[in-house]
Amino acid sequence: MADTKREIERKYESDDSGLPDLTGVAGVAAVIDKGVAHLDATYYDTHDERLAASSITLRRRTGGTDAGWHLKFPVAPGVRDEIQAPLSDTVPRVLAGLLRSRVRDAELRPVVRLRSDRDVRHLVDAEGVLLAEASVDAVRAERLTEGGGAVQWTEIEVELADGGDPGFLDKVEKRLRKAGVRPSGSASKLARALAETDGKRKRRRKAGRPAAPETAGDHVLAYLRAQRDAIVELDPAVRRDVYDSVHRMRVATRRMRSAFRSYGLVLDRAVTDPIGEELKWLAGELGVDRDQEVLTERLTARLDELPRTLLTGPVRTRLRTWAHARSSGSRRRLIAVLDGKRYLDLLAALDTLVADPPVLKAADGRPSKVLPKAVRKDFGKLTELVEQAIELPSGTDRDLAIHEARKKCKRTRYSAEAAAKALGEPAVDLARSMKSLQGLLGDHQDSVMARAALRDLAGQAYGAGESTFTYGVLYGHEERRAELVELDLPVTWPTIKGDMEV
Repeated sequence: MADTKREIERKYESDDSGLPDLTGVAGVAAVIDKGVAHLDATYYDTHDERLAASSITLRRRTGGTDAGWHLKFPVAPGVRDEIQAPLSDTVPRVLAGLLRSRVRDAELRPVVRLRSDRDVRHLVDAEGVLLAEASVDAVRAERLTEGGGAVQWTEIEVELADGGDPGFLDKVEKRLRKAGVRPSGSASKLARALAETDGKRKRRRKAGRPAAPETAGDHVLAYLRAQRDAIVELDPAVRRDVYDSVHRMRVATRRMRSAFRSYGLVLDRAVTDPIGEELKWLAGELGVDRDQEVLTERLTARLDELPRTLLTGPVRTRLRTWAHARSSGSRRRLIAVLDGKRYLDLLAALDTLVADPPVLKAADGRPSKVLPKAVRKDFGKLTELVEQAIELPSGTDRDLAIHEARKKCKRTRYSAEAAAKALGEPAVDLARSMKSLQGLLGDHQDSVMARAALRDLAGQAYGAGESTFTYGVLYGHEERRAELVELDLPVTWPTIKGDMEV
């Protein structure tokens, strides 16, 4: 079993080895000496240091109050999520799973051993509540891979107490700076150990940034690379069931697949189409329960809006039962998908695509010429679908036309996003307009799906001898919401169409 905590800390260096007096920090009533802890940590990574390249650390540590395995993911500067697992001889399975998207089939092996003598102080308020832990760490680092190498240093670390106000660290830092202490140049002990042993040259090479986009192909590939990175980076969050992570990964797959189609003049679709089909498969797996959750949330919200006088029968209970019955219980299935060969093969294909892209002649063209052409083509197809939907009478055919327009709207939005860095404000404005239109058309589609669900629920209630009145009321509300979208669309669309400048 693994536990997760949010770690907020700052590291400092000083020409002196001691900790300055922190009793003058606002809010600190006492600084309590907690003694010296002797820590021994072994850090693991792949042979090519993939985890370090992503600022991820995996260690096995003994000593101190939290001996065990620690896996840390960066959240923001000075902020990391730490997942802890009990001490064992090998990497715990739950932590290995969280690293699968980066490690793939590579072996995790010891790369650095850090032994630290940690002199700990607790900063507490007038009631004895812990505000932060400050320590002076005397570190001895030894590289365990080829070439060896060792280094030692002393650093000051200040870690915010769980649930504390991050602003308190600013107060501590102000006091430390006055005492001549300066922020550390390394984000972590591991980063410093790697930089200061025989891996220094390799670390500098990895830190290099790709050249700024110049051609149309450069811009498209930069966009695709960002989506590939998003899929890889969101994988651990999806496994941990972090809020909105499934949706965000699904969007990344859609953006990538959409770019394949929109920029077929830049990248060879004979190569990208099969990858696009695999992305479609992954999006489907990610959406197994997502669509059901969204629908259930919508119906629950509608129920909450109704006066009690319009609630007849066990509507809420039936909605919960219905939602549970339609849920696939796919959590375990999704993890199996992410651990499976098909998914890992897809990640490998994405790596190959961005490293050795199947570029066509247009990829070498000027962004200002190639990219607008693709965006205008997408917008033209969207125009046909929207205007067709406006002309159709209300009913199933119009519902289908609006749904198709919504999908094309997404594609236009994504193609504009991919072109935004090259084309500037016109592309940014178009992407913004497409997002707004997507919301409008999406509300209509959600209404269609909600009405189908309400018919199903009413049928079940009728069969059980329950009142169907409330389902009818909700159905009427959803019908009205769809009508409002259909009335708004002919008014909104001419403005969007007139503002098209790409």
